[in-house]
Amino acid sequence: MNLNKSFINHCKKNSLDINPNQLDLIEKLNQFYNLNFNKSFLKKIFSKRDSKPGFYLQGDVGVGKTMILNFFYNYLNCSKQRLHFNEFMINFHDFTFKNKGNDKENIIDKFVNRLKKNYELIYFDEFQVTNIVDAMILGILFKKIFDKNIKVLFSSNIKINDLYKDGLQRDQFLPFIKNMKNMCIQEKLNIDEDYRKSQNKKNERFFYPLNEKTNFIINKYFRQLTKDFENKEKNLTIKGRKFVIKNYYNGIARFDFKDLCAKNIGAEDYIKIADNCNFIIIENIPNFNNDNANQQQRFITLIDIFYEKNIPLMITSKSELNSITSSKNLKDVFKRTISRLYELTSIKY
Repeated sequence: MNLNKSFINHCKKNSLDINPNQLDLIEKLNQFYNLNFNKSFLKKIFSKRDSKPGFYLQGDVGVGKTMILNFFYNYLNCSKQRLHFNEFMINFHDFTFKNKGNDKENIIDKFVNRLKKNYELIYFDEFQVTNIVDAMILGILFKKIFDKNIKVLFSSNIKINDLYKDGLQRDQFLPFIKNMKNMCIQEKLNIDEDYRKSQNKKNERFFYPLNEKTNFIINKYFRQLTKDFENKEKNLTIKGRKFVIKNYYNGIARFDFKDLCAKNIGAEDYIKIADNCNFIIIENIPNFNNDNANQQQRFITLIDIFYEKNIPLMITSKSELNSITSSKNLKDVFKRTISRLYELTSIKY
């Protein structure tokens, strides 16, 4: 598999910069491929004991992790699935609920057996763990995934050692970290530039501060976007719960920040919203601090899902994008949110 040559051609075709650090990473992915997918190579050179089924790519925001792993994922000719980690855990919890008569370990076995039947590889982009319920189950779940030799790609801003850092009952999460380190090739992509903030992606749909001028601009934009459509409320049902999108114009939706992040809703709701919208306006983004950290965490999840679902955004905010403050514990992960907002509000998105 000449992955290096294919990657160079991919970059040229898509007018992407070629960085030496990215080429080094491509060579590591080529080795991962040979160890896990190239059967003739395996027979000649290595035994199964030498291969690791996981590839964990860590790096700062906007350095090209997703681009490279997307390229590798698309290149692989195998049964595979790419999905947001929140969606994966929602699927797991749904499966658990439907099979709640069984003991927990037996349910996990059934879930992993179903994965094994359908997929050789699973890809989680921007992997992170913030939910205590997920944290407590991941050790057993991923041990069985790796035991079944299901290959897993991860990209993350966070080192394996720092996953779920300062989380509740983190001592119970440590077996998962140990297993990840044993079963994954861990690499870091070092590049100084955040490509999402490059000049060709100027964030032309991000408006601040919150004043009459900003309000006038957003109303004008909104009228232009929706001039050929009428407002019809969209009623969504998520596991028996109802969520109403009041300002809904044929896939164009307009929300206040509090409607999305100050209520007791989460990933399942955001996925459902994204599945029913093709353009979203979010108004009145505040600055974040320790007092509204729960709202910030929901906002992080929201933007991750909208990014995964390719939903263009228009935003009004109290502060300029790079100046939005953060709560202490979410400061590092919030960098990814800011970077993604650059892209989601850019003229090219």
